[in-house]
Amino acid sequence: MSGAEQVKTQQKQTNCRLCSYLCGLKANITKGRIAGLEPDPERYPYDTAIVSGCHRFHANLEFLEHPERLNHPLKRVGERGSNRWERISWEQALDEIAAKLLDLRARFGGETLATAIGGPHTTFWPLHRFLNLFGSPNNVGIGQICWNPSIWVNSLTFGWPLENEVDLERTGCLLVWGANPAESDNSLFWKQVRAYRQTGKPLVVIDPRRTRTARLADHWLAPRPGSDAALGLGLLHVIISERLYDKHFVADWCHGFAELSCRVADYTPERVAVLTGIEADRIIEVARLYAGAPAASIFHGRGLDQLGANSMEVHRAIACLKAVTANIDRPGAALVSEGPAYLAEIDLELTEKLPPEQRAKQLGRERLQLQTYESYEALTRLTERHGKRLPARYLTSAQPNLVWRAMLEADPYPIRALIVSGANPLISQADSRLIHAALKSLDLLVALELFPNSTSVLADYVLPMAGSLERPVLQTNAGDADIAYGGPAAIAPLFERRCDFDVWRELGLRCGQEEHWPWERFEDSLNAIVTPLGYSWEEFCISGLHAPPPQYEKHLDEGRGFATASGRIELYSCFLERFGADPLPGHTPTDAADAFPLTLISGGRKQPYWASSFHYLQTLKRPNQRPTAEVSLSTARQCKLHEGQEVEVATPWGTALFSLRIAEMRDGVVNVDYGWWFPREELAEPHLGGAFVANANTLTTADFASADPVLGQWKYNNLPCRICPAEIQEPQCASEEPVAPQAKENH
Repeated sequence: MSGAEQVKTQQKQTNCRLCSYLCGLKANITKGRIAGLEPDPERYPYDTAIVSGCHRFHANLEFLEHPERLNHPLKRVGERGSNRWERISWEQALDEIAAKLLDLRARFGGETLATAIGGPHTTFWPLHRFLNLFGSPNNVGIGQICWNPSIWVNSLTFGWPLENEVDLERTGCLLVWGANPAESDNSLFWKQVRAYRQTGKPLVVIDPRRTRTARLADHWLAPRPGSDAALGLGLLHVIISERLYDKHFVADWCHGFAELSCRVADYTPERVAVLTGIEADRIIEVARLYAGAPAASIFHGRGLDQLGANSMEVHRAIACLKAVTANIDRPGAALVSEGPAYLAEIDLELTEKLPPEQRAKQLGRERLQLQTYESYEALTRLTERHGKRLPARYLTSAQPNLVWRAMLEADPYPIRALIVSGANPLISQADSRLIHAALKSLDLLVALELFPNSTSVLADYVLPMAGSLERPVLQTNAGDADIAYGGPAAIAPLFERRCDFDVWRELGLRCGQEEHWPWERFEDSLNAIVTPLGYSWEEFCISGLHAPPPQYEKHLDEGRGFATASGRIELYSCFLERFGADPLPGHTPTDAADAFPLTLISGGRKQPYWASSFHYLQTLKRPNQRPTAEVSLSTARQCKLHEGQEVEVATPWGTALFSLRIAEMRDGVVNVDYGWWFPREELAEPHLGGAFVANANTLTTADFASADPVLGQWKYNNLPCRICPAEIQEPQCASEEPVAPQAKENH
């Protein structure tokens, strides 16, 4: 190779950004373009097999150079949804958007702006910072059904969130509950589960479906969807009635054991067997396995966050299971996390800049018990005893249904603008028909995006985002632990793509926020975040990981205890009692509906997609892959259906079409794929890329009146449904991506 040729090629450290694990990579760069990628064994996850075995990793180069990527700012020139655009400059786009925002704020107040954010290509705190400074409490996310329940429960029970551990030597029993890391993780945790299975120690998977993860287990429990809280109470009943709990730990460190014992007394294995459909002897067996292990760990997933009123209940039951067996802050069980030693997200989002009168405009605050600024501030007064503060924006985010209603009905005030950052709410949020009407009603809709999608086609402005390999990344898990990982961009953003930080900063400068955006570049802000650790951003990128070794039994430190009202683990929650919620875990039964005799799980994820993302990428296509509805063989026979048949799934809120797959799972349950749309089809109205064809969220609702009052949670699981053969008007086309079937006109 000549010297000139050597100059043309260089290798740089970088990180994948096609999921939240940010695996370390090496990029071979030639003439400003990435010619190849390989895993970096010297950086997280320190295992080339994990990275090489990931479907998404291999899609990075197609993702970067894809012909459908958004490369320039666009402004709508036709009717909303017509998919007609003109290319404009960044300066024009930002000037016009800021001017419209300022005009709307002058007329309606800061609360007239809402935002919706998703991942994995966004950084949350710049959006939160802008929104707080603008004066709006209205950020729409999915926190209430992903992350918030466990963060709230563990913080009010133990004084701070937990990290669950798998230690191949010390973990004696592992429960994976409502999670399927074989599909949703595909990284280090999935490797740990497989390695743990080889130890021969008990692995219990609790899931209505016999997933790839459940197939590893020697104990698979398949409860009725929505009955998980009853199962948790039944496990507690066995442990308490058989005196399998840690008596010394309970006496020294648990508050409310007598009250908990009374609550679970009625949840006998026999009664719980009726509620869950799991045999009583199996409930007893798992309770004994868990309580009898020297250390035991429970990992739970999004499936438990999507049960409506029962989500908080099952998380509370799991917290009590950990507490009464002393599986807290000990190796191989659960660790009470440390607060971050770097600049915390709460300090970056500037929630204190949102005036009290604007906080008081939080939608639904008069009914919500925890998901409010008042509850967050009360929780912070407790966690600050240990010098810790959780981010506010996640735990106070708006209930989505109320935001869409305020757009349509101006009640209690008009929301007239929405900025969407890396999200596709028409597909990813509950009640797609309502969202469609709400988005079309707006005065201003802006989308920060990577590819065109069903939401961005309705926008007034579409701004091209930098994505994986084009932007530095830092994952801090919102500052709920002293862990941070990430690294640099491999190359500068291609074309006119920009990092989302740059967009929020530029809008902030135009909206009078100059003093609060001191960093000119995203890298400058990252440098400020890691500086308290004692090194610069460039130095951090060498290893790309900050993860101090865990410290156990911290409650034994003199005068420390737990950061709760009682100073102990609160089995009986004084905090919940203060805000009008049940201080003990319980279970809310679900009534069956005659017209909808089956039970729907509507949030099923499958690799290699991420929610509604990556459907453009040919690298990730699987032959003949279609959105599927899964049922057991018995249920298929009962409904007179067969494998591969096109079926219609209906709920009280809508219908959608899927291809039937027969799977090993609980009878009477239907599991539909989440996040499906058809980008190869017409994006313009009325089709919107097949947004209403196989979209699980045409089957859901987040209606606030029926939502859980604690967090405002809605249900994605345990929904009444029915399934029948679909009426297809046109035959399926043979193409690289299947064309969406045509639904009946009244759908």
